[in-house]
Amino acid sequence: MKKLLNIPILMRLILIVAVAGLVYNCTDEKYKESTDETLNITEFLRANDEYSDFLEILRITGYDSFMNTYGTYTLFLPNNEAVAAYMSDMGVSSLSEIPLEDLQELAKLHILEQVVNTTSFTDGKIATPSLQGQFLITGAANANGASNITVNKEARIIASNIEVGNGLIHVLDKVLRVANLTLAETLEADPSLSLFTEAAKATGWFEKLDQPVTYNTDSIPSYLTVLAQTNEVFAEAGLDNLDDLKTRYSHLNDPGNPADSLNLFVAYRILPGLNYMADLAVTPAVTTRAPLEVITVKLAVDTLLLNEETFNGVLEKGVVINRPQSDITASNGVLHLVDENFFIKKRLPAPVYFDVADQPEFRQLSSVFRVPGNSVSLKKEELSLVDWPDNQSLTYVAAAIGDGAFLDQAWHGDVIDMLRFRNGFLDPITFDTPVIIKGQYKVWVSYRSNGRSSAATEVRFDGVALPRLINFREGGNTDLPERVLESQGYKRHIEPYTNRFNCRLVGIVNVETTGRHKITLEAIQDSSNGNTWIDVIEFRPIDMDQLYPKFEAGGDGLIYE
Repeated sequence: MKKLLNIPILMRLILIVAVAGLVYNCTDEKYKESTDETLNITEFLRANDEYSDFLEILRITGYDSFMNTYGTYTLFLPNNEAVAAYMSDMGVSSLSEIPLEDLQELAKLHILEQVVNTTSFTDGKIATPSLQGQFLITGAANANGASNITVNKEARIIASNIEVGNGLIHVLDKVLRVANLTLAETLEADPSLSLFTEAAKATGWFEKLDQPVTYNTDSIPSYLTVLAQTNEVFAEAGLDNLDDLKTRYSHLNDPGNPADSLNLFVAYRILPGLNYMADLAVTPAVTTRAPLEVITVKLAVDTLLLNEETFNGVLEKGVVINRPQSDITASNGVLHLVDENFFIKKRLPAPVYFDVADQPEFRQLSSVFRVPGNSVSLKKEELSLVDWPDNQSLTYVAAAIGDGAFLDQAWHGDVIDMLRFRNGFLDPITFDTPVIIKGQYKVWVSYRSNGRSSAATEVRFDGVALPRLINFREGGNTDLPERVLESQGYKRHIEPYTNRFNCRLVGIVNVETTGRHKITLEAIQDSSNGNTWIDVIEFRPIDMDQLYPKFEAGGDGLIYE
């Protein structure tokens, strides 16, 4: 150390720089060596003989070069035993005997143009499609006391998350097969679906399910989703053959007629679009090929239920989608099986009293939800059925709290609190409604007035503006007779009544499909940084009394005249 200190300052600096440069150069060289040693997919296959057959597939198809370039790929890699079994099934002794186009489609089915780790797998569709265009389905299976991840319900992953220079590799014990059968052919190939197939043929839907995928002018593909049921499910409903189906459902005795009930029975089970179970799980309602008819979807833990809803306080049990037997890919869509026979539910328009504060995420907070004196604020990412464009929070308020001492007068004693509801603050805000039966309805919005809220708010139903604006500063009228007040587009919606609340008729809507819809509030005139409290949004059939029943102030009941 003393010798180093005796070296002149300039020499010491030169020595330090030289040593630093040496360290830098050494570190840089190590980095390059590490990068050079990381094999891309093609080189990895060349270095491992147990995958030489799939490497040959890549060579024949010409895909070996691009799989050796920079990128982010996931390869589902069949080992040599899997490829040998595939060739045996195809009746060939060499891969060169298989048509080039078939090999190209096969190779692309095994490649995703995105890195997908097994930790992101779910019991269902991988979000990223294969290069071939079809989606891969993952799941779990137990065999010989061990649990394995399966792909497309048959192939097992026997080695996973192998990192290579341009992505990840998962090794399979079977070759994945391209789904070449149409939905019609898939139905016909399954003996347990013979009665459903007969019904599809009798109604003319079989031919439509046999069409290849086409694209419209907006490049939207013509994929379809089918909700079929087995012969056993039909038998449990007392339907053993096509004649039984015609007797029960064909009211025109003409199944080929689109207006015939048997035709509608089949059409109701055909959905436009490619709807795997993972897609249905996040879709509250789906349209069907039965005109203006929808099917509601509910996820209960890990079970998908169709048409499970509560009407007039009565729970109607839903139909279960059979998870193990569903997510069957066809060349023009996807097939699911259901566990019960079901038909279009014919209902007359019925009132819907939408308590906007009753959101599933608020309801889960048992220490807050409808507990007097409590509130909570959530971001839009935390709410599944409400959306707005900014980063503000939406607040739930239960009963009397602070300046909201009169909030206990609201129905259920709670409201949604949109603080500073104006441009840039929770505006516009869109709520998913409960299920509304198709028909014509008058739409009423009730609120607690505030002189600093928006004086002009537009309401839109499914994107269509309703004719009357809401003035959230306007209190209720206690002088006019109720029927006179109604004729002017107002009413007293709670009992006992306080003029701190008001209720505004915003227009009439024609609900064309039974299901969930969207209602949006947008402030046309900014507030003065005041609170906006929403109580209930009512959808009352136009031929129903618009005043009664009223809502119990601070309670859960309905009050009739």
